[in-house]
Amino acid sequence: MIRALIADDEPHLAAWLRERLAEQWPELEIVAVARNGLEAASAIADLQPEIAFLDIQMPGLSGLEVAAGIEGPTRVVFVTAYDEYALRAFEAEAIDYVLKPVTAERLGRTIARLKRAFADALGEPDARLARALRTLLAPPPAAAPLRWIRASRGELTHQVDVADVLFFQADDKYTCVHTAAAEHLIRTPIAELAAQLDGAQFWQIHRSTIVNLAHLAGTRRDEASRLFVRISGRDEELPVSRAYVHLFRPM
Repeated sequence: MIRALIADDEPHLAAWLRERLAEQWPELEIVAVARNGLEAASAIADLQPEIAFLDIQMPGLSGLEVAAGIEGPTRVVFVTAYDEYALRAFEAEAIDYVLKPVTAERLGRTIARLKRAFADALGEPDARLARALRTLLAPPPAAAPLRWIRASRGELTHQVDVADVLFFQADDKYTCVHTAAAEHLIRTPIAELAAQLDGAQFWQIHRSTIVNLAHLAGTRRDEASRLFVRISGRDEELPVSRAYVHLFRPM
């Protein structure tokens, strides 16, 4: 049985979509209905549904951000009232984008498209989706790459050479700067850091993680084909979201 999640911050719209899906695709199991982006991201990570029907404008995380953070094989259908730039980008990348109000005929085409995709094979998501997501979510580039970071550790403030940074990781209201010698906290969000760092040296691999390629020790896939990176001198492995998996294919 194919399982799906619905995410919409308007409960009556989520209920309507659930009813229409039950009518047109009774074999589909709805395993969760999320009220915001954070709930959707958590439920997708825990339940690993085959399909996620995501609204674009949601509290916490947008539907685009939720989709960019998916690490498993979940396929995404956007169901939204907004027909702006995302519509053109995702239609071109073979990811379905359904405008509200949804007609039975339009939903039927979506269901047929999904059934064909699962009949062919439920494989790794198309790298074109990853490129589209990165384009939509990427902040504007900085004028020059960041060279030094002022970071706190305890009561002291340190000047950290970005070349010494192993990876950056979002931590609640802060970003943790991991070096071989220490860990520091800064208030700059990951999205702003991504814009300031040298893109040839630092790769974002998850919505909460940026790694320094100079300290990359290798990669590993688990039994579910999820990709992880290893950092020199560290025991932990860092997960790679599917929006960024294509970066490692040439390696």
